[in-house]
Amino acid sequence: MGSESSFAEVTGNTPMDSAEKRLNELGYKQELRREMTMFKTLAISFSTMTLFTGITPLYGSSLQYAGPATLVWGWIVVSFFTWFVGIAMAEICSSFPTTGSLYFWAAHLAGPKWGPFSSWCCAWLETIGLIAGIGTQAYAGSQTLQSIILLSTGTNKGGGYFAPKWLFLCMYIGLTVIWAALNTFALEVIALIDIVSIWWQVIGGLVIVIMLPLVALTTKSASFVFTHLELAPESTGISSKPYAVILSFLVSQYSLYGYDAAAHLTEETKGADKNGPIAILGSIGIISVFGWAYILALTFSIQDFGYLYDPNNETAGAFVPAQILYDAFHGRYHNSAGAIILLFVIWGSFFFGGLSITTSAARVVYALSRDKGVPFSYLWRQLHPKYKVPSNAVWLCAAICILLGLPILKVNVVFTAITSICTIGWVGGYAVPIFARLVMSEKDFKPGPFYLGKARRPVCLVAFLWICYTCCVFLLPTLYPITWNTFNYAPVALGVGLGLIMLWWLFDARKWFKGPVRNIDIQNGKV
Repeated sequence: MGSESSFAEVTGNTPMDSAEKRLNELGYKQELRREMTMFKTLAISFSTMTLFTGITPLYGSSLQYAGPATLVWGWIVVSFFTWFVGIAMAEICSSFPTTGSLYFWAAHLAGPKWGPFSSWCCAWLETIGLIAGIGTQAYAGSQTLQSIILLSTGTNKGGGYFAPKWLFLCMYIGLTVIWAALNTFALEVIALIDIVSIWWQVIGGLVIVIMLPLVALTTKSASFVFTHLELAPESTGISSKPYAVILSFLVSQYSLYGYDAAAHLTEETKGADKNGPIAILGSIGIISVFGWAYILALTFSIQDFGYLYDPNNETAGAFVPAQILYDAFHGRYHNSAGAIILLFVIWGSFFFGGLSITTSAARVVYALSRDKGVPFSYLWRQLHPKYKVPSNAVWLCAAICILLGLPILKVNVVFTAITSICTIGWVGGYAVPIFARLVMSEKDFKPGPFYLGKARRPVCLVAFLWICYTCCVFLLPTLYPITWNTFNYAPVALGVGLGLIMLWWLFDARKWFKGPVRNIDIQNGKV
């Protein structure tokens, strides 16, 4: 194996950097190879957030709720509050550079009394969010591939092939299996892909943002893009402007998270107590700018607003960004080749995102299993004897993700539910350590190089309240009237899942689960 291997054992005598020293103070010995640079960590974190994967699948629905103005300005509003969350997490990451990240943070910040329960809640929220996150990437990637196939075979109007549900499910499963296989047998390839990913998205993003408005025969006015508010009660069943505006923000709230991926890699990153926070905040900054530019490019390039949702249009009304791309390129060049190429760029972003999320999910399951917090932990914490990766954890995540996708065959709102479960689990996991940091005594906190000082209380308070709001809105119905085809079943799925997890804690786990388990003895030192 080359030096890029993420889950390789430490070999040889290497100087101990500040992050490794802090790791030892926290009770963990260095087991993983610490060779990742700040740029590589940033690449993986950026790839997990991704430029296209959040915006593209929800762009059409968010645009339909209240028109372009709320979609465009919603990104600015959500980006503003996301910085509070990112800054709060960067401070904690600087103090606790561990692979377990969020749930480890929760345990230590909450103190000995509440630490086990806090880490239990955080670990399971994060696990649920990450595994569902694999599903969102697989679903949206399959949706993009469905549009590529349709446009490549003649469009919906020209007799093109629109993949049926069974084939859609096969694409979903195929992507999940490929990501798991790469995470098991090809870490050298993943290390290369992680670098390719950031350039793919930066260069691809620039090409789309610049080219799309230039290719479009006409562009919408600035007045339309920045001020036009238009509800669609005949399609969404929503006639309340405030409610429609709230739902139009969902695309931004879904897109602007995932930056904690940098924290999962801190045991493998050089100078992680400094580079981890830089990767977290750098990812947010890049996505905030590029994401808004991407939204503006799509919105300015709309040719016929109403036609985007017509089931008889060239993309069967199934994927609004694909129709925008098709209208632009076909309108100028009378073919769909350009649209297909840019859709492939977008599909690549889903592929990279799913691969990175699979990496993060497996690390969280591995870390939790290492601390005996998962049933049959001895299985999921085992490393592959040759590749030194948590292969069992990788395939467990893949299997659960595939199960989440099986309802595709019968249910039309699978993506809504998976997206809600992913977002609530993922950002809900952020809330636990941030709240613990908010209420803890400052004398019990050992700061790292990135330290907020007196600003930590207002920053953490805003971050925590924003996360609570985000989780609430993802539980709301997104279409009316509520039927089996429009019902957002995320509240039921999360209620049952989290209810069982809490019952397990109440009747059994609280007796033995103590949170992160040290694997070295500490003689002294402040934790």
